[in-house]
Amino acid sequence: MTWPLLSIFRMDDAKQTTSFRSSFLDGFGQKPARMNLRQVVLGVTSAVLFGSLAAPANAAEQPRAKLVSCGAESCLRIAGTRPSQGSVVAINGHVVTAEGRRSWKVDLPIEMVRQWSAPHARTVEVSLHDPATQREIKAIVVLPIGLLGGVTDLALLVVSSG
Repeated sequence: MTWPLLSIFRMDDAKQTTSFRSSFLDGFGQKPARMNLRQVVLGVTSAVLFGSLAAPANAAEQPRAKLVSCGAESCLRIAGTRPSQGSVVAINGHVVTAEGRRSWKVDLPIEMVRQWSAPHARTVEVSLHDPATQREIKAIVVLPIGLLGGVTDLALLVVSSG
């Protein structure tokens, strides 16, 4: 069974509206009601919006890093989600003990991150290895600005205008 469709956009000068009309019959053998252009645009926009909001159920959240206080020193907290609780978390190739189940977090002292990273690094690599499926997921996590940058001691700073 074919559904012939002839769409017509027309301007109604008396009402100053644009309408959309289809010539095929709906499932009950009646012609559908006329819709104005605003209703058509609203319907299409809603469908696109709701379709884009739906996320795949198995999509893992990208890991993120932030600076936190852990006692007398500062630590880098790396957090994310993993496919299963049994997944092993590694930071720059070093296996770490992660707190949590599927949502996990790791607090690492800054000095440890500095030892595991290249000088002046701006990112760390997070690996999630699932022993049950033998799958490994790797992600690059951006570090907070200047975290592993060099420190320059200034003896004098002169600020002048013009």
